Amino acid sequence: QVRLVESGGGLVQAGGSLRLSCVASVGSGISFSILEMGWYRQAPGKQRELVAIITPGGTTNYGDSVKGRFTIARDNAKSTIYLQMNSLKPEDTAVYYCRAHLKYTTYWGQGTQVTVSS
Repeated sequence: QVRLVESGGGLVQAGGSLRLSCVASVGSGISFSILEMGWYRQAPGKQRELVAIITPGGTTNYGDSVKGRFTIARDNAKSTIYLQMNSLKPEDTAVYYCRAHLKYTTYWGQGTQVTVSS
């Protein structure tokens, strides 16, 4: 079992920055370091989309709309991943969800709202 809690969302002006955090609580027999972790987002009326993922080995992948602006990182000692978001745009407004994936199971956090004003 994996429980994910996001934080760091809020209201920011266009061009600004935010850093999201996601802390994972894992059950016995699971190590955070073997989880593939990621951030997804969902804007009103739109499908949930990939923002960024990071593999257990540290390989990263980003959605096209955030490449060069967002950076995902993980701290295995703290069972935490981060999303540094720079040069934010109004179209980045969405609920941002943390995701953990292990073998055939996916876990989601409750989400954190990010609102970018123009």
